[in-house]
Amino acid sequence: QVQLVESGGGLVQPGGSLRLSCAASGRSIFSANAMVWYRQAPGKQRELVAAIHSRGSTNYADSVKGRFIISRDNATNTVYLQMNSLIPNDTAFYYCFAYADWGQGTQLTVSS
Repeated sequence: QVQLVESGGGLVQPGGSLRLSCAASGRSIFSANAMVWYRQAPGKQRELVAAIHSRGSTNYADSVKGRFIISRDNATNTVYLQMNSLIPNDTAFYYCFAYADWGQGTQLTVSS
């Protein structure tokens, strides 16, 4: 079992940037098949935002391609989601997922 703790959410203006962190403990992120960021907006289903796989390949939802970057730091067992050019539709709870475990989520609100 892995424990995942997200942080870095908050309120940001449209066009702004923010970086989310997902700190893992209990298991190494290096060994995970994938580390994944999901998000869920009010009234909507949870959707995959970005994933980084064990060999370093990444994939993104079409809605965030070119704006978001997922990365990981094996030394600190942390996965990041750099979010740029934020728009109101990015407003959601963002969750980290790995080894079939979820973090508690962190809220991002994009609003002027």
